[in-house]
Amino acid sequence: MTTGLAGCGSNNATNDAATNKPADNQAAQTDTNAPADANADKPVDAANAPTLVWWTIGGNVPANFDKAIAAMNAYTAEKIGVKVDIKVASWGDWDTKINTIVNTGEPFDIMFTNNSKYNQQVNLGAFADLTDDVQGETPDLYKLIPQKVWDGTKIGGKVYAVPTYKDSSLTQYWVFDDTYVQKYGIDTTAIKSLKDLDKPFHDMKAGEGKSFYPLSLTQGDGFNGFFNGYDDMTLGLAPLGVKVDDASRKVVSVLEQPEIMDDLKLLHQWYKDGIINPDAPTKTEADKARPFFAAQAFPGAEASWQINEGVAKYDMFQIFGPIYTTSTIQGSLNAISANSKYKKEALKYLQLVNTDPKLRNMLAFGELGVDYDNVDGEKIIERKTDTWPLAAYTQGTFFDLAVTKGAPEDQWDQVRKLNDQATSSTNLGFALDISKLSTEVANTKAVWDKYRYELMTGASDPATTVPKIVSEMKAAGMDTIMKAAQEQIDAYFK
Repeated sequence: MTTGLAGCGSNNATNDAATNKPADNQAAQTDTNAPADANADKPVDAANAPTLVWWTIGGNVPANFDKAIAAMNAYTAEKIGVKVDIKVASWGDWDTKINTIVNTGEPFDIMFTNNSKYNQQVNLGAFADLTDDVQGETPDLYKLIPQKVWDGTKIGGKVYAVPTYKDSSLTQYWVFDDTYVQKYGIDTTAIKSLKDLDKPFHDMKAGEGKSFYPLSLTQGDGFNGFFNGYDDMTLGLAPLGVKVDDASRKVVSVLEQPEIMDDLKLLHQWYKDGIINPDAPTKTEADKARPFFAAQAFPGAEASWQINEGVAKYDMFQIFGPIYTTSTIQGSLNAISANSKYKKEALKYLQLVNTDPKLRNMLAFGELGVDYDNVDGEKIIERKTDTWPLAAYTQGTFFDLAVTKGAPEDQWDQVRKLNDQATSSTNLGFALDISKLSTEVANTKAVWDKYRYELMTGASDPATTVPKIVSEMKAAGMDTIMKAAQEQIDAYFK
């Protein structure tokens, strides 16, 4: 679940700032004594600090959650005169909960969002236009994040969210519990495709018994990264896209592509063979100690997974990427409500998250001395619990975050290198304007949502389900979306 929404998942590349030049970015990352903003030397009224409501995603809230947040608030109230009330939507409920908040106008100040929702939420008027304020009010934040990443955040040429500057390109990993690698002689270097997982999975199933599921899936994630080969144009609708290496940039019905259909059939076969858990289409929370999982990640990520999952050793290997698409940049964003009374305060809080290592670590790891200990100042920490619910990738940059003991000390330098080495989708820079397609997009997404849990967990037969999905999506306006998308792409790259 660490990366199921990253897309990660869930970008854009054209100018020098996009290459993460040290001269542009290192000052913001290393000068931790610099003021958070130009007004930081003005008196701060900590006693009357406003409390911002921040909706995010995560696991179950532990007993010490309020105490940990209180410690953060004491620190930020003194620092910038702002506190937060962090609301956590569970992994299984986030999709529905965030839709409800946006559609009903429930008050909030900051909201985590991603490429599956951002474009549509902007078009609903949910988020504030930050284009001018992010430079005028939070210059350190603006300098920290490469221009390419800011550009990848834009909808209609405007910035409506603060992107999480991290592994902003996408690198997909597959991960085995080393216990099974050793027991069944799995050669991870020989695994290059979904088909190559078939023998290891069946060997594990035969050896471990009927109640053991080598590929334990949940409804929201399915097989993570399944559609990585297609750029979704920031639509957040996997069945429509452009193949990432297609020079002609042709918009296609992704589910009908031969290689996608082959992989869907394999998922379905695994479901029938008991490789995938039978409750996958309804399961909302992932089991711990999964024998295998797929995730968007970066070097050293296994150190945290081993703690979270209670596994002695995970073997992770790169299977795809790194690649930039506009959607990979939009895989983790924090937007500010268009109706917030504290837009500038919210921006300054997000600036502090991205420039202050002490706050960054508290958000990512929890209560100091309970959930984690500092090993080397704010540079290396040792985690003491696996219960802190907040997902670090949703909050702010990785480049002022401590390295977890056991991960490479140069972990974040390695992440920068992944970004630098990333190839680009042929559609990089393009974001579909859906302002005149809102009805068709909403209706088409509703069709996909009706079928995707069963399809992407292997529970339904794609031979019959995919034609049904495509037929219903066409009735909902899919052809209209595809025609408009192709016209926009052709005009954009003219």
